[in-house]
Amino acid sequence: MSTIISLISADPHLVQLMRETGMPCVTVALDALAGLAQPDATQPGLLVLDLRDDATIPPALAMLKRHHPTTGVLLVAARLDPALMLAAMRAGVNEFVTFPVAVAELQAAIKRLVGNLAPAARGDVFAFVGAKGGIGTTTVAVNVATALAKGAPDNTLLIDLNVTCGDAGVFLGSEPRFSVMDALENVQRLDAAFLGGLVTRTKAGLDLLGASGRPVTTHFEQGRIRTLLDFTSQARRYTVLDVPRSDTTALDSLDTATKIILVANQELATVRSASRMAATLRQRYGQARLSVVLARTDRRAEIGYEDVERTVGVDITTTFPSDYRLALHAMNKGRPLVLDPQTDVAKSYIAFARDLSGVPVQKSVKERPGTLFGRLSPKKA
Repeated sequence: MSTIISLISADPHLVQLMRETGMPCVTVALDALAGLAQPDATQPGLLVLDLRDDATIPPALAMLKRHHPTTGVLLVAARLDPALMLAAMRAGVNEFVTFPVAVAELQAAIKRLVGNLAPAARGDVFAFVGAKGGIGTTTVAVNVATALAKGAPDNTLLIDLNVTCGDAGVFLGSEPRFSVMDALENVQRLDAAFLGGLVTRTKAGLDLLGASGRPVTTHFEQGRIRTLLDFTSQARRYTVLDVPRSDTTALDSLDTATKIILVANQELATVRSASRMAATLRQRYGQARLSVVLARTDRRAEIGYEDVERTVGVDITTTFPSDYRLALHAMNKGRPLVLDPQTDVAKSYIAFARDLSGVPVQKSVKERPGTLFGRLSPKKA
């Protein structure tokens, strides 16, 4: 039996309360209950069922308790309704709480059902989002993830959230048998064994949950993506995400992200797009979690670093030098640049990965190029 708590609820407030208990929790849809009720289904450590919008007990719950009598069930209701409580007891519900509920009350109910379940130790989640298509976001994500994997072997996962058109596998010379689509379609089955069967260990030493080669036949709601990221943050020290900039569902599902890194360059269209994207991400997740990196930098570009910072409203964390020929060769060979660390571009990725992981990096003071807009706007203090 897994120690993961499965929460059946569409209420983000309740989801957040469950996270605040510190317990390992994933959110699943109500239709997952029928799957959990099957005789051979892997059971969660605890099932939390939100019935505030429905005063009837799902028939699948009684079936689940018949096949898996040791599975604990915690019911969340709008009020102490005697008829609902009687039906819940007949179906095998073990605990009953009413909403609003305090975190301490949830923790106490969980403890009564599963004992002293230790709070989940969460790893870091780094989400890379491109300000514009074709500026090298996947290159950055793949190389940073590979660099992190060198320091945390068997504990770093790259997820390509470009569900059907992602290229992370190409950059890593890998053709995964399973994909992120398989994970999203089966979030109710998530445990260490199931995730291990989906990921592919690449030649670079990095685990990959890549894009699918089959067409999308369903729309994945935010809850499924959040559940996947919640779980991987508990299962891995580092989770790196390659996030499609045009997928609003993915962009709205990054609550677990430690850092959201906006990838930009010094082209005017990209800078303008980065400004809009930064405003959206800042409003959704706050300034502290957002940073900007510049890919394919050019010291002779008309748009300088300060121009980008001023327009986007976020300081540049680091810059990656431009080496198009070397990057193209690395992609064609399926061998990330950081595996040959003698080049300047590889060194920049490795340094940034160390910075993200908290390893001290001695940074040299670099001369900042002149600015196009700087002559028209006051300099930063």
